[in-house]
Amino acid sequence: MFGIVSYPTFVLTVLLFLAIPGPGLLGIVAATGKNGQRAGFASTLGVVVGDWVHMMLAGIGVAALLQANPLVFKAIQYLGAAYLIYIGVTLLRLKVAEPSASAGQSVDEGARHFRRLFLITLMNPKAIVFYMAFFPLFINPAEHHGAWTLLAMGMTVSCLTILFCFAVVLLVNVITTRLKQNAWVSRIAHKLAGVTLIGFGIKLSTN
Repeated sequence: MFGIVSYPTFVLTVLLFLAIPGPGLLGIVAATGKNGQRAGFASTLGVVVGDWVHMMLAGIGVAALLQANPLVFKAIQYLGAAYLIYIGVTLLRLKVAEPSASAGQSVDEGARHFRRLFLITLMNPKAIVFYMAFFPLFINPAEHHGAWTLLAMGMTVSCLTILFCFAVVLLVNVITTRLKQNAWVSRIAHKLAGVTLIGFGIKLSTN
């Protein structure tokens, strides 16, 4: 299919990677828990657009450039780590809102969540190297269609990301709607998310 070796295996592998908690998924969960499912949907789209930037950069060989210039790689990595830590600290300092606080969420609020997750995704240069190494595993050199094969793989990743993350958003929204009825539990949930994001930021900066 479009020069992709074992397309079902490719799909299952992508789903497996999506299920592994990372900065993007945790950011989506945190946004949903704080501001509801619209924030989660906007955050998911931010991740998808950020992924497309990484896939395009990987496709033109930027991964090799980053590997050849470790200082550039590290600089981008540290920026991403700092941003994750900033968001984590923001969650730790967040005061729990009333249950109805996110009901009238504006377009600007959705755009803010989109930008936040887009930046979190964009400032993880390891994703470029990942796509550079991952895509060739499923490309048939004898049957591939050049850019069309890469486009098909990218579209598959995006569709699976949207479906998986939207499902996570709906589930988290149901859970947090009930949790918000208990202010103490809601505070604990936000602080846990904040600590986790700070931990990912520190881990990203030390790898």
